[in-house]
Amino acid sequence: MTLSDGLSRRGMLMKLGILLNGAVGVVLAVPIVRYILSPVIRERTSGYESWLSLGPLGQFPTGQTRLATYRNPVVNPADGETANIPCWVRNVDGEKFQVFAINCAHLGCPVRWFPQSGLFMCPCHGGVYYADGSLASGPPPRGLFTYHYKLEQGNLFINAGEMPTTGAPTASLTNISLRRPPCA
Repeated sequence: MTLSDGLSRRGMLMKLGILLNGAVGVVLAVPIVRYILSPVIRERTSGYESWLSLGPLGQFPTGQTRLATYRNPVVNPADGETANIPCWVRNVDGEKFQVFAINCAHLGCPVRWFPQSGLFMCPCHGGVYYADGSLASGPPPRGLFTYHYKLEQGNLFINAGEMPTTGAPTASLTNISLRRPPCA
């Protein structure tokens, strides 16, 4: 059976199938191409290089560890309260500070500070850290993650746009070997 312009049913269905397959291919290709090109296309917002104030130095007495909170500089309107990020601030001697991420280095559970024992403890799997953030015991592979800080005009600022992780930049700073020997 042929149509009036000389195109058979088989030919028409073949062209329609190719057209529909091409449309589905384009629909699937758009997000994949956007994902691959996103580092090139996307602009980094200024929040990634933000120094955020944790407050005046008087909030952090010498020799004590206190909980502080800052607002995530890369925030969406839908983030709500989850954009408020806590961290632990340890005033070592009035001039030197240590600012720790609240997350355990094992699986990210929030650690708590116990001043009686001078330890940070993770309630999830029993990770324990000394007051300086180094690992005391438990399953975590390393000490607590730390933020870079600076003191300006009587305030404590942290570089909060770059979240501390065990990625390559941090690993290279702490002499953690990223090259592991092949499995035997």
